[in-house]
Amino acid sequence: MKAVGTYEPLPVTADNALVDIELPEPKATGHDLLVRVRAISVNPVDVKVRASFKSTDGSPRVLGWDAAGVVEAVGPDVTLFRPGDEVFYAGAIGRPGTNAELHLVDERIVGHKPKSLDFVEAAALPLTAITAWELLFDRLGVPYGQKTRGGSLLVINGAGGVGSILIQIARRLTGLTVIATASRPETRKWVLDMGAHHVIDHTQPLDAELAALGIPNVEYVAGLTASDKHHEAMAKAVAPQGRVALIDDPKSFDIVPFKRKSVMVGWELMFTRSIFQTNDMIEQHRLLEEVSALVDAGVLRTTLTEREGRIDAATLRRVHAKIESGKAMGKIVLAGF
Repeated sequence: MKAVGTYEPLPVTADNALVDIELPEPKATGHDLLVRVRAISVNPVDVKVRASFKSTDGSPRVLGWDAAGVVEAVGPDVTLFRPGDEVFYAGAIGRPGTNAELHLVDERIVGHKPKSLDFVEAAALPLTAITAWELLFDRLGVPYGQKTRGGSLLVINGAGGVGSILIQIARRLTGLTVIATASRPETRKWVLDMGAHHVIDHTQPLDAELAALGIPNVEYVAGLTASDKHHEAMAKAVAPQGRVALIDDPKSFDIVPFKRKSVMVGWELMFTRSIFQTNDMIEQHRLLEEVSALVDAGVLRTTLTEREGRIDAATLRRVHAKIESGKAMGKIVLAGF
């Protein structure tokens, strides 16, 4: 089968940073689905793994986690899906990725694709939707589906993949006032289109930007990027007994300044359940089923912004470069081999 892999950490400008390869077709066992991949999207995690992976045995690493496709075969323990089902999912970081014609994935982290979306539109959603959902409801502890009045959520980097769907979920499924950060005219427009009540500029001190809105403190902060840069402003902006959740990887992040306000600080990683095979791993299946239903009901929308081309090494190198630039908006999707 066709796939795209990497062997060593190289700058994305190198021709062999990502290469087209041929691999044996995998076989479904246990709880696995064998999925024929129709579309994939690219996330910052793809870039991070490509930039750090070094093969020790000459075998390539196939990247990619977001995918939408069709189930071709199922393992003997599968109960949730059958061949022919259209699915979408974000995979597991410890397994070969979705940049391949055929891909194995545990059914417990897979959802049925929204019927109202094509494969490209659906592939934009899984990883970011899982991350945003878990961050908002599991880590920050916002009550799901309760339109209570009062309370604010600050989304740092609202125009990115996670921010784009987090804004939608928070605006439509909670009663929070959603404040997103963006710095360019096109990204400011985008976050407002996603449902943000207010937009502030993350190139300026966030606490001062909030104060200019007449919102001195926020109960919840979602730190999606540059958390070390915004550390001081977050500590000032978060309300006493508030909560902060991060998804990025700052070299350091001192939580002591948050003590005086009794602020809870934590991280969200959507791969945790699959890495540790937690007892509640199937919650990601249920989550994706809920997201799928909300999309079909018109409550949520795809965050697709670019249909980049087919799935091959040259196209993926181009998309990785866009992600590395820090200027990507929404999600970029590739389709077909």
